[in-house]
Amino acid sequence: MYTVLVIVQVLAAVALIGLILLQHGKGADAGAAFGSGASGTVFGARGSANFLSRTTGWLATVFFAASLALAYWVHGERKAESIVDRVPAAAEQAAPADTGAAPEPQAPAVPE
Repeated sequence: MYTVLVIVQVLAAVALIGLILLQHGKGADAGAAFGSGASGTVFGARGSANFLSRTTGWLATVFFAASLALAYWVHGERKAESIVDRVPAAAEQAAPADTGAAPEPQAPAVPE
C-alpha cells in the first residue's frame, strides 16, 4: 500500500508540474483579444484554460490526499516520541539523588 501511495504521489507531482507549465499566464489574454487565432484550437477560445485549471485542481487534491495518507501511514508505523516528552526524563536522570538531609555548613576560606 505504501508503494502504491508513493507512486500515486510522484505521478500526481509530475502531472502537476506539466499542467502548470502548459497554462498561460494572465498576460497571455491580451494577445488573444487582438485575434491571435486561439479560437481555432482544440478546446476553443477559453476551453483550454478551464480544462487545465480544473485538471490542475483535481491533481492538486490527489497530491495532497496522497501526502496526508503517506504521513498517516508513516506515523502509524513508527511510534515517535516528542522531544518535549524526552526532556523531563533526561533531566531526572541527570539530577543528583536527594537524600533528604540538610547540607553541612562549610567554613569560609581564609586567605593565607
